Amino acid sequence: MLVKLLTYNIHKGIGGIDRKYRLERVMDVLRHHDPDIALLQEVDEGVPRSRGDRQVELLREELGYADSAFQANVRLRQGHYGNAILSRFPLSQKSDIDLTVRPKKRRRALVAHARLASGQHTRTLVVASLHLGLADFERRIQLRRLLQHDAIAHHHGNTPMIVGGDFNDVWGRLGKRLMLPGGFQAASGKVRTFPARLPLRALDAIYFRGDIALDHAFAGSTQLCREASDHRPLVAHLNVQVG
Repeated sequence: MLVKLLTYNIHKGIGGIDRKYRLERVMDVLRHHDPDIALLQEVDEGVPRSRGDRQVELLREELGYADSAFQANVRLRQGHYGNAILSRFPLSQKSDIDLTVRPKKRRRALVAHARLASGQHTRTLVVASLHLGLADFERRIQLRRLLQHDAIAHHHGNTPMIVGGDFNDVWGRLGKRLMLPGGFQAASGKVRTFPARLPLRALDAIYFRGDIALDHAFAGSTQLCREASDHRPLVAHLNVQVG
């Protein structure tokens, strides 16, 4: 079964070039790529800079997703922001995993089970949306913590699993050091996604393991992808074995 997955740091809906809040641009990017599952980072909820919008709810309703999950990472004076998942499949067993390395900024990962169906067959796909820290040592600690957490570690090796998000992997080391030894494969390689206007760094990534085969992966390249956020979306088309 082909699953189109996208990971996207939406920068609270604030453009990376004009610095204006226009969530409709993010909506249009998602419409264009039409992912079955979207892993989002820097999603606002009730924050003045984004008009107090509950962004995950607006995105879900406007784009017609069947289910969603939101995780508040950073609490502000008014509202908070964090990670989210939009899914055309039902979501269950949503888990919040604390990845904070003190005294650094609060970081978490959002994990959920998506129930895929093809004909008479169903299969659970485990998905995780994360946003790692800015320091190299911090990212290594965070990723080890995630991979050792029950929500990830206690699954059979064949269980389809996708981990995606803003890894802030400036030097491109996390995959080789931690994800590949953990049984994951890189869907995206060194596809550059940041800054959106002229990408120089492969900060965002998608990794998968279990009964999944990669079809292809790419970064969004439309003019709107350059303007809607400070990151470009990263998209992977993956064949998940169901039944």
